[in-house]
Amino acid sequence: MARWPDLFCVQESPSGAMMGYIMGKAEGRGKDWHGHVTAITVSPEYRRLGLADGMMKLLEEVSEKIYNGYFVDLFVRKSNSVAIGMYKKFGYCVYRCVTGYYSSGDNHEEDAFDMRKPLSRDVHRESVAGSGEQNIIKPEQL
Repeated sequence: MARWPDLFCVQESPSGAMMGYIMGKAEGRGKDWHGHVTAITVSPEYRRLGLADGMMKLLEEVSEKIYNGYFVDLFVRKSNSVAIGMYKKFGYCVYRCVTGYYSSGDNHEEDAFDMRKPLSRDVHRESVAGSGEQNIIKPEQL
């Protein structure tokens, strides 16, 4: 938060209750320079109000206009079809699948999708070129 305060946002209700938050960062080098969604959460009672959409748009705008990124990316559990559908609705696509990205500590691992959305700097959409779900890598290849 100290390094990227403009990539953190909290949504509060009029009564002061926390409705949701987003945390992000800027990372990479060259054409891999991008905004990254570290976490986004909306409390169950405030879902389906457009809060996630608004927070994602804010992070994308800051990634583009302040950090001059080529794209925004995020990782999501392959089994989280609701979130994957939401991100696709926001314009993200599956760039690759990372095997065993999530680990619960009990020897259970789960794959993740690396989803990306190109920003205006990526004129030729190079950041999303790939075979998506068929592009399978291991976490150490990130």
